[in-house]
Amino acid sequence: MNENETATPTAAVALVTGANKGIGFEVARQLAERGLTVVLGARDAERGRAAAELLVAAGATAYPVHLDVTEPATVTRAARWLEERFGRLDVLVNNAGAAEDPRHRPSTADLDLVREVFETNVFGVLTVTNAVLPLLHRSAAPRIVNVSSGMGSVTAQSDPHGYLSKVPAVAAYPTSKSALNALTVQYAKELRQDGFLVNAASPGPCDTDLTKELQRAGFPMSRTAADGAAVVVKLATLDADGPTGGFFDEEGPVAW
Repeated sequence: MNENETATPTAAVALVTGANKGIGFEVARQLAERGLTVVLGARDAERGRAAAELLVAAGATAYPVHLDVTEPATVTRAARWLEERFGRLDVLVNNAGAAEDPRHRPSTADLDLVREVFETNVFGVLTVTNAVLPLLHRSAAPRIVNVSSGMGSVTAQSDPHGYLSKVPAVAAYPTSKSALNALTVQYAKELRQDGFLVNAASPGPCDTDLTKELQRAGFPMSRTAADGAAVVVKLATLDADGPTGGFFDEEGPVAW
């Protein structure tokens, strides 16, 4: 279905940002397989449309919407479109993300690049979430999942013998994901009384465009985007007694 069609949804409606490829696309696909109506937010409108068409061809109810998390005007238009087409939103997956070259050391950081990563990974989440919160408040079971990373775990990063010990120190990506984790907790605190479940997900190391630089630097990724999407989908479809304000990977809670 295209973004100009009107729908009267009976199934839950999910918006996934950065959904035209990688983990975002797999999250949308797996949510659709569970019967949700999925809206694929994409910075590139044509790529978003093509991704939605792939899902529709496989039997999903899927719509593209132009949405660049760093461009508030596109976020506002997307929120208005969601209201006009569906009247509510049940699931928000903040998946759009940015990373830098793994050689970008804190001691020699390009501050403009750090700001650019934070614009997507932190401020973009604030922009999108706040734009669609009125629609989520109309849901009987609102869920928000922020796609974080194990690299955002301060506990894991500070362990000299842990699994991240061989990953080089970089300025922007891990710190932005730590900030995203903290932001997740604050949203969970504020929205708990309204029935929201708000959690951060760590998909784990996956072979996606976001990890190409790490792979070229000698850190191969054996897991697929579909593998990484599974924990996101689980958190997006939690029952009412599920957790909120947590950080989880496929094995369970992740240390902050």
